[in-house]
Amino acid sequence: QVQLVESGGGLVQAGGSLTLSCEVSGGTFSYYAMGWFRQAPRKEREFVATINWRGTVYAESVKGRFTISRDNAKNTVTLQMNNLESEDTAVYYCAARPQGVVPATEEEEYDNWGQGTQVTVSS
Repeated sequence: QVQLVESGGGLVQAGGSLTLSCEVSGGTFSYYAMGWFRQAPRKEREFVATINWRGTVYAESVKGRFTISRDNAKNTVTLQMNNLESEDTAVYYCAARPQGVVPATEEEEYDNWGQGTQVTVSS
């Protein structure tokens, strides 16, 4: 059973930065494509970024501000978030699915999820 544990959330002022991490256990990390999603209060969960063997894909709302990366030696995927805005306030979730050819940007495509970590951006 694959387990995902996020860390790194917190409170930050607008314009600041945060780094989220997700550690994966119980499986072969390199086998998985990894994604980050978020859910703001009273909104649906939405795609943020994904990384697979072919590269990365970002939501338009975070492109140029967020960077997703992975360290296969440490079984970890990271989301570096810069120039944060109040609209980035949400619970952020890490997700995993088997590697594929096409980047996965829909939550239904992911089999495994973390518990989420809260990010709050004050304006």
